[in-house]
Amino acid sequence: MQTTFPLYSIGHFINQPENRTEFEILRFEQMEEPDVDDPHKHTFYEVIWIDSGKSRQTIDYTDYELSPQSLFFISPGQLHFFEEWEPLTGGSILFTESFFLLNHQDKDKLFELSFLDNFYANPLLKPSAGNFADIRHTIDLLCREQSRNDRSTAIGQSLLHVLLAQIQRCVDGQTEQASSRKYVILYKNLKNLLDQHFAQNWPVSFYADQLNITQHHLNVVCKQVTGKTASDVVRSRSMLEARRLLTFSDLTITEVATQLNFLDSSYFARVFKSETGLSPAAFKQTMSEKYRVK
Repeated sequence: MQTTFPLYSIGHFINQPENRTEFEILRFEQMEEPDVDDPHKHTFYEVIWIDSGKSRQTIDYTDYELSPQSLFFISPGQLHFFEEWEPLTGGSILFTESFFLLNHQDKDKLFELSFLDNFYANPLLKPSAGNFADIRHTIDLLCREQSRNDRSTAIGQSLLHVLLAQIQRCVDGQTEQASSRKYVILYKNLKNLLDQHFAQNWPVSFYADQLNITQHHLNVVCKQVTGKTASDVVRSRSMLEARRLLTFSDLTITEVATQLNFLDSSYFARVFKSETGLSPAAFKQTMSEKYRVK
């Protein structure tokens, strides 16, 4: 399926689209306005920290209000845009998967971070004052390392790992029952498969087979990590794409249904309404007014 939305690399956010950099730290009060369109998607991860000011970030139809001493996470492929209410101080840490995994062959190291690549996780975190101070100290170390003429990729990567581990500890501390490492990794693999195959409208059995586990086991994994059944998770990914296409493309409802492999547009409409509470037509009208889409 051809993408409908701009997809940006880190280079676009330093106004150097051809720059293939894999790690950057940008301070809001110092950075130039990037030449990017909203809404858009990233090829990289972004960790935002707020020292002062307020803004709103929208990820896939959910609005989040950012305030002082908060953190916000954006993962590759998420559709989002940004609105500033009050002048911000703070910044963004941008990094690619390959930078995080440098000298590590095991991709599970990245998958262990439950707050990334998880459309059921809350991307907004308000750590305690003490935890935020610890995180800011690590960010300051990263900034100082990045500003050195003799900066070391190995040191930068190590500090990034420390920072993300600190954040994961805060996330776990605010969760009643943290999911097991094994279940989080399985769920992240399911998420990757859904991103690849959502347009085929495959049943849960397809994904269980791809993961070499039973449907029952996959259902247990999804319930543990997201609180949703496997069927809910699979359907939600398909309906997320439907919402994106209804909002930001000129496709008709029937064309959207066809793109997502629903042969019966009336059945698609019923599934969509059960997921969103609105018919596709009502949703499209509401979103066109909210986002001023013609």
